[in-house]
Amino acid sequence: MHSTHQTRSTPNRTVLRRLTTGAVAGATLLAGLGLASSAQAFDLRFGHGGTEDTAYHLGATRFKELIEEKTDGDLGVQIMGNSVLGHETEMFEQQMAGALDMSIINPGLITDFSPTANVFSIPFLYRDQAHWEAVLDGEVGREIADQITAETGVKVLAFFGGGKRQIVSTRPLETLDDLEGMKLRTNPTKPLITAWSALGAVPTVMAWKEIYTGLQLGAIDGLLNEAEWIQRMRFHEVAPHIGLSEHDITVRLLTLSEMSWERLDDTQRQAVMEAASEAASYAREIQLKQDAEALDTLVEEGATLYEMDREKMQEIVREPLAEVIDEMGLTELHQKIIDAE
Repeated sequence: MHSTHQTRSTPNRTVLRRLTTGAVAGATLLAGLGLASSAQAFDLRFGHGGTEDTAYHLGATRFKELIEEKTDGDLGVQIMGNSVLGHETEMFEQQMAGALDMSIINPGLITDFSPTANVFSIPFLYRDQAHWEAVLDGEVGREIADQITAETGVKVLAFFGGGKRQIVSTRPLETLDDLEGMKLRTNPTKPLITAWSALGAVPTVMAWKEIYTGLQLGAIDGLLNEAEWIQRMRFHEVAPHIGLSEHDITVRLLTLSEMSWERLDDTQRQAVMEAASEAASYAREIQLKQDAEALDTLVEEGATLYEMDREKMQEIVREPLAEVIDEMGLTELHQKIIDAE
């Protein structure tokens, strides 16, 4: 899915507290009646924002198959895709309140709840795809997952993702000098604004639904996006120049409400963790494949690709980014990601 910043109101903490208190009180009552001593068979409600042809939905379906197989039907999964339960931030708030079991979340949308989630908004974080996989499947990935869990009360089970982000432009990108003065639509996060400003662009905030028209009218000269979403939104019709910056590979959080986790017995918990890990690997594989296929399709449909000097770009942004990363309290975690092998 695309990584746009979604406008939303601050969550109503009173409502969240009431929902949470009610859920806890209910669980306490059940325990008092002796009904919560062993986990019962039930369905996990799994909401996400993808359509049926996305890695979101295919990964969720794989999780459902695996969990039902591993628990002999003790645990079922009810998938509700295509944002029928609201956008990702709303689903995450439902999980915090114990009103929804599972969802797939863009970490950039939950930084109000989890300062640690900001780490995924740092551009040029990964050397390459192998490094990205090593981070997500290794010790540092588990540390990030556990920190987000501690900050939010929503358990990060595993990581989906795999879209490689590129520069989409109305003008050619022969050299890095072509970024100078480019009005570039970015998500309004400090690391992104800092990095692209250092590269000479003019970071510009614009609503997702206004991008196509913005490119047509010259309100923006380009944006940052994955091939799949460039194709889906037809951005290449008005901005046919694609700079292969691969400044980010998307990460999405596969999450479970901690209140739901508390309902599970040890066997069910083990099954959930195993199914999550397998489903995440499957979803990432699909996402990477869809991303590569979409890039090929863009070329077939008239887009021009430009190799970007990634090493030079990383060199330019290193120092300004280091200051921002330090301000955000992420220096140690950032270094662990850099060092991951």
